[in-house]
Amino acid sequence: MENQLTKLNIFSVKGIQMRTFHITWLMFFVCFFGWFGLAPLMPTIRAELSLTKAQIGNIIIGSVGSTILARLIIGRLCDSWGPRKTAVRLLLVGSLPVFLVGLANDYTTFLLFRMAIGVIGASFVITQFHTSMMFAPNIKGTANAVTGGWGNLGGGVTNMVMPLIFAAIVGFGYSPAQAWRYAMIVPGVMMLVIAWLYYKYTTDTPNGNYDEVGYTAKNTKTDWSVLADWRVWALTLAYAMCFGMEVTFDNVASLHFVDTFKLSQSSAGFWAGIFGFMNIFARALGGLVSDRVGKKHGMRGKGLLLAGVLLLEGLGLLLFAQAGTLMAAIVAMLTFALFLKMSNGATYGIVPFVNQKNVGLVSGIVGAGGNLGGMLFGFLFKSSTISYGEAFTYIGYTVIVVAVIVFITRFKRQPESVTQATSVSIA
Repeated sequence: MENQLTKLNIFSVKGIQMRTFHITWLMFFVCFFGWFGLAPLMPTIRAELSLTKAQIGNIIIGSVGSTILARLIIGRLCDSWGPRKTAVRLLLVGSLPVFLVGLANDYTTFLLFRMAIGVIGASFVITQFHTSMMFAPNIKGTANAVTGGWGNLGGGVTNMVMPLIFAAIVGFGYSPAQAWRYAMIVPGVMMLVIAWLYYKYTTDTPNGNYDEVGYTAKNTKTDWSVLADWRVWALTLAYAMCFGMEVTFDNVASLHFVDTFKLSQSSAGFWAGIFGFMNIFARALGGLVSDRVGKKHGMRGKGLLLAGVLLLEGLGLLLFAQAGTLMAAIVAMLTFALFLKMSNGATYGIVPFVNQKNVGLVSGIVGAGGNLGGMLFGFLFKSSTISYGEAFTYIGYTVIVVAVIVFITRFKRQPESVTQATSVSIA
């Protein structure tokens, strides 16, 4: 596509490409903030609603599982509507359950609201699609990793900030039962602000919006043949192990630190936030290294890198599961967090090149795989016979197995003559 940037200057807001870059990661950030805004407050919510471990597990499964279908749909809508309209509409609709979750007074209604909120997790697909439109292949992996990582950062910031907002509301004289409800107004307002920014200051492509450059939906046909491509499923498995583990940990970390190490809700939220805060550099690092390796060793090198960081993530998870002290747990958490988030970046350093005629669809499938992994992991944390430590152990071994699968998968880039991105036809 014409006018795609070949360099990434993260400190610049000049040009439509860089404005879109910053607004799209902010969009994902606030969606992540709202998606997991309730997670650090779960010790309070658990007590108020008298939730059992099984019910909490169902809530985790529901909050992540609802995003699977949403990501598949959003990927297709990016191809047809364009990322700008898709983002604005998702933010407006998604803000409603964020605002209204405070009306929940029992397990069932809370579960339904959590499932509805989970739809905004599909914002990730928009971010990856939109960034892919704005940057040239030589820097696409790094740009995708930075936007994805900084967006995921919302999961860390919300773990740190929401307990503070909760405490401030309690300080004004409200009860804890009221405070967690009022706290969710904050991410709802943030989503509305970003919806306006997205509408006002971004375009679908570097050359303009879809309707300005002659794009019509009939020009794009969904090529379901990508479902027969094993590489897509290998990447889907990989993303299930890294991003799936990330959203799972965002959901259970505070409860794990409270129950296992007897921390307060605010202290548990802080350490859980450190896990998410590593996205400020770690996911971008994975994408950057993927681009560098790709220049020297091609797609095969990118695949080997992904296999390697997945292996190290799995080993780090095993160490975390066996940690007997808070300090040991924190060190192990930082270790597996680094390689987990690098795996996220390394996965999407490959995704845009697997089938460039269907970037949105492939991105949606792989992205949905991340949530599928998170949903399946939720069943382990739901079980009354499996401790959280044992659940982390099982996941660690599973990640190692997937690392082997990725290692034996041969990633190849299709010839340019048959891999022009959908966006080329609309330029």
